[in-house]
Amino acid sequence: MVKREYPETPLVGVGAIVIEGDRVLLVKRGHPPLLGAWSIPGGVLEVGETLREAAVREAMEETGLQVEPSTLLGVYDRVLRDHRQRTLYHYVLIDFLCRRIMGEPRAGGDVDDVRWYRRAELASLSLAKDTAEVIELGFQKAHPSDS
Repeated sequence: MVKREYPETPLVGVGAIVIEGDRVLLVKRGHPPLLGAWSIPGGVLEVGETLREAAVREAMEETGLQVEPSTLLGVYDRVLRDHRQRTLYHYVLIDFLCRRIMGEPRAGGDVDDVRWYRRAELASLSLAKDTAEVIELGFQKAHPSDS
């Protein structure tokens, strides 16, 4: 079992930015960190799997969708500290643009809800700054003529 709180080493996380038209698929986190927050589907890399395999697995576990990862969108630090400034969580997040191959969204794994959000709706969500940035980059890469 991976020690997520107060880890001894940074954890590698992968994210699947699933874009369809002017929509992105988001999940509502069911566990810390980001409990109750809307975020991109993703989770921790398992030993023996590639980054892209992890993105496919996490998308299936959390959303029920079979996806195909394409472009690497970015690598981000997520370091959260407790009230004593000790490192509570430390993730290195690696996010991929993905397209749905099959399936309909359904909440699974450690998420409470899953839904499509239109690009224009994202500003009303309190997304982490790097999450909002990588989603926007995903839209730009998915629709280069719109940028």
